[in-house]
Amino acid sequence: MSRAEQVIIGDAPVTWQDVVAVARHGANLALSESAWARIDNAQAIVQSIVASGERAYGVNTGLGALCNVSLEREQLSRLSRNTLLSHACGVGPALPDEQTRAITCAAIINYSQGRSGIHRQVVQALLALLNHRITPQVPSQGSVGYLTHMAHIGVALLGVGQVSYRGQTVSALQALSEEGLSPVELGAKDGLCLVNGTPCMTGLSCLAVADVNRLMQWADVISAMTFEGLRGQLDAFDETIIALKPHPGMQQVGRNLRGLLAGSEVLANSQGIRTQDALSIRSIPQVHGATRDQLAHATRQIEIELNSATDNPLLLGTPQAYRVVSQANPHGQSVAMAADLLAIAMAELGSIAERRLDRLINPTVSGLPAFLVSQPGVNSGMMIVQYVAASLCAENRQLAQPAVIDNYVTSGLQEDHLSMGTSAALKLHKVLENVTQILAIEYLLAAQAFEFFKGPRFGVGTEVAWRLLRERVPAYDEDRWLAPDIASSVTLLKNEESLETVFQRCREYAAAPHHNSNSRSSSAKSAVQAGAGSEATDINEGVAAS
Repeated sequence: MSRAEQVIIGDAPVTWQDVVAVARHGANLALSESAWARIDNAQAIVQSIVASGERAYGVNTGLGALCNVSLEREQLSRLSRNTLLSHACGVGPALPDEQTRAITCAAIINYSQGRSGIHRQVVQALLALLNHRITPQVPSQGSVGYLTHMAHIGVALLGVGQVSYRGQTVSALQALSEEGLSPVELGAKDGLCLVNGTPCMTGLSCLAVADVNRLMQWADVISAMTFEGLRGQLDAFDETIIALKPHPGMQQVGRNLRGLLAGSEVLANSQGIRTQDALSIRSIPQVHGATRDQLAHATRQIEIELNSATDNPLLLGTPQAYRVVSQANPHGQSVAMAADLLAIAMAELGSIAERRLDRLINPTVSGLPAFLVSQPGVNSGMMIVQYVAASLCAENRQLAQPAVIDNYVTSGLQEDHLSMGTSAALKLHKVLENVTQILAIEYLLAAQAFEFFKGPRFGVGTEVAWRLLRERVPAYDEDRWLAPDIASSVTLLKNEESLETVFQRCREYAAAPHHNSNSRSSSAKSAVQAGAGSEATDINEGVAAS
């Protein structure tokens, strides 16, 4: 899949895809000339305030509960440095590099608004961290919304702390030196600019949006395989029936399922064997679709925040005619609620997947060999992987408890309502990892169910998905160590190119003038070749992209 090598921000709205390109895929980040001009204008306002002696919060006063303590001009640089050092007090394991890069990227986007007053050289130093692949080691715990995570990024600019660099953990000073960079000298308001705002929760949430998009697509693919393995009744996905409940997400899932299952002889031979399926099987469009609709709402909240000025105070006007406004834009309520909503929605996606995979291994309802193994008894088959999925679902129920409704008082009663947005975003990432594991298990089980169908063709998309897994994980004849197979399935679910291969084959089938099927092996082979040899399109479009 081709990816942007450079992202330039400053002249158009920024998307979550821009953050992911920089944070996860290594694109360089740059600012437009207009963005630099806005940054310089706001910094000039700071200099006017300092020169005039006018008291302005965070420029020449203490912070938080110390907002009424006025400082002299010679103290302002020290205030900025001390702000970073005192706020860099996080605890717990370090964030993964891509998460720290996402936070840094979101911070730079915030400064590009030109409302913060940060010095140009500080923004240049942050860009250098990203583009030279110097990633501060940021403890994951300790934020009630913002402050600590960005402080740990900020101290790296001073040459303080540890960073990830060229595959090793080294001192920030060493990494800067090896790249020919120098520690930054901070000026008035720089320290406050570095720790303030919502870049932490917003950057983390952008990565989560990318993962939710991918997992939703895989969930449709894998659930279609389970539906086919259980010989589901296709009337539940009838286009006319689905259209009678016109939620956009539900319509998309219905299209995906119909496209993935098109041409299935397994299903054609199974219609009428029961009047209806269990709810976890026939409600896939309704449940998966609801998750898609929540994602659409959450994405809008996150992207609005990404394109907002979230510092405090904010600077308006010009050095000759300005306003300094102390307000609450760093409060991240919208992002916190969005992350909490996604955690609930994705926990539900994992929950229904666990109910489906349980039906696959249960001979009472599956019509398949017990625990999907030919010789049950001497072999336990897939019995215990369902326990694992159940455990992960239980953990997700705990993680789906909203973080935003917690509240604490900090800074001597000055900060007395907190969003907990960073906690919400980090919690969401744990939910997503759990859902990935649950779907990986369902994928293994659905593929194994396919092994018991000899002769009839599978759906055009489910066939490709089955073969993609079989390239990595062989079928089960007897018990073997299952943990590596789950890990292989997880790796496949994190591969966007493989996902695109499945949907590309569905689009080709739908576009063909005649749906004459070839042999199972030749059909799957051509599908894989078609997907591997074509440039991937937006996976969010699914089967509908024709």
